[in-house]
Amino acid sequence: MTSILDLLAVRPALLALGEPTHGESAFLQIRNDVFMSLAEHGYRSIALESDRAAGLIADEFVQGAAVTLDRALAEGFSHGFGAAPANRDLLLRMREWNAGRPACERLTFHGFDAPLEIEGAPSPRRHLTQVCDFLDVDRSAQIDELVGDEARWSDTAAIWEPGRSIGRSADAQRLRVIADDLLTELYLQAHRRAEGWRAAFIHAASAVALLRYHAAAAAPLAREERFARLAGVRDALMAQNLLAIRSAEAHRGPTLVFAHNTHLQRHSSTMTMAGTDVSWAGAGAIIASLLGEGYAVIAGSLGASPALGIEAPAPSTYEGGLQQETALPRYVRASEIAPAEQRTHDYRYFPLDQATIEHADAVLHIPTGVDAAVLADRILALPGVEQTVASEENGSPEGAWGDRFFYVGPDRRQPFATIVEHDVPGFDDASQLDRPGVFRLNLDLGRAEFERLFGFPPKDFEDHRHEFDFARLDTLVPHPGYALYGFGSIVMPGPQMLPETDRLLAIAHARAVDRHERAARRAADQQD
Repeated sequence: MTSILDLLAVRPALLALGEPTHGESAFLQIRNDVFMSLAEHGYRSIALESDRAAGLIADEFVQGAAVTLDRALAEGFSHGFGAAPANRDLLLRMREWNAGRPACERLTFHGFDAPLEIEGAPSPRRHLTQVCDFLDVDRSAQIDELVGDEARWSDTAAIWEPGRSIGRSADAQRLRVIADDLLTELYLQAHRRAEGWRAAFIHAASAVALLRYHAAAAAPLAREERFARLAGVRDALMAQNLLAIRSAEAHRGPTLVFAHNTHLQRHSSTMTMAGTDVSWAGAGAIIASLLGEGYAVIAGSLGASPALGIEAPAPSTYEGGLQQETALPRYVRASEIAPAEQRTHDYRYFPLDQATIEHADAVLHIPTGVDAAVLADRILALPGVEQTVASEENGSPEGAWGDRFFYVGPDRRQPFATIVEHDVPGFDDASQLDRPGVFRLNLDLGRAEFERLFGFPPKDFEDHRHEFDFARLDTLVPHPGYALYGFGSIVMPGPQMLPETDRLLAIAHARAVDRHERAARRAADQQD
């Protein structure tokens, strides 16, 4: 693909890369490649649509601290985003980059969301307690008394029924005063408590954010107006966090921010509720008004997503037009995109429209996500290929049901490629295939191609096993179980990898064809 920086007239301090939906891994996989490429051009931080306070834990891992990867994923992300395999890879790649580098070159991970969902928010207890611990101030009894039962804060019905919200109660008002006092105390003690101050400040700001959100939830507004107000408050908190992140990172280099398009776009966000359009200023609209040319937006666009059940777009739509020229992901300058129809909106996917394009600098269009079925179709398109799918009916072990095996000719002893979705405990579990949605393509590369790619022959694999992360996406590695036989593997090859995947498949397929033809000649000679 074209370099993302080649599309921009001015290098922005904050470069926004959007996705039109959550749940399509292709955007996260490309995001990882984009960020690591930008790191070569001086970008030193990334901010994701995830809780800012939780992100402190993820960044500890990235900086090489004694935080396990499992903890960084479980506690360093909000909204369940730590379960995304591509986020695992992002943290690992950032940590590897940072190893041995000076502070000015190290990469930093940030979340920029508030610790809440639109339809619910917890109490500020955890964040206030963290600040008190840092300041060596014991206000736990007072905080516990004012917070009371957590359920009255997290009640989702309170978001839609202002009378059920605690946000404007006397207890909530007193907690806002405590939070404000703690913020003041943080500044008063900053000169004596520099270490850990930034983390404590983020927790204090998170407590204030939660209390502001709960206060907004208690406002006596009509349902549609309430939704727009709450969405706007959340985006305002996001914008505040992004500005704080930029302030902290300004001396080190630009920041890449990745989130849903609706949070990053320059124009107002709009949603239809009960037949009524409601609008609010998203974080991008706020940031754009304050940073001007220091903010640039690359909007995400998607053709099809097997993972989300989204089918290919009609040719008359913006997305349909964008994927006419190529089946690979590409960047297109927004000014070069012709007017088209808007795709149907069903909340799995927020389609491109004229306003999104007019207010973006460019669009990243991904024609399709790649799942096991999409990859299988590409393999079956090769000449003479047949597929066997492991199942109970054909006597396959239960642990392999659904795995795909590809052959040329009648011999079923040696597939030239397989697509597997299950670990084999004790033998083949290094790829962590039991993660939801994860699959692996395995390829018979042969000894010569294997050595050309990895720099050592298959027989020496065990001496090099420790060099590979077999669970990393989009990366060709020796097969963890069959490398000795010249097999390689790729976990979840994304759409940007399809050309290389096709090249490797052609090599494996050619080997299978050659085996089949040699076997046919031997059989013919025996008959003669």
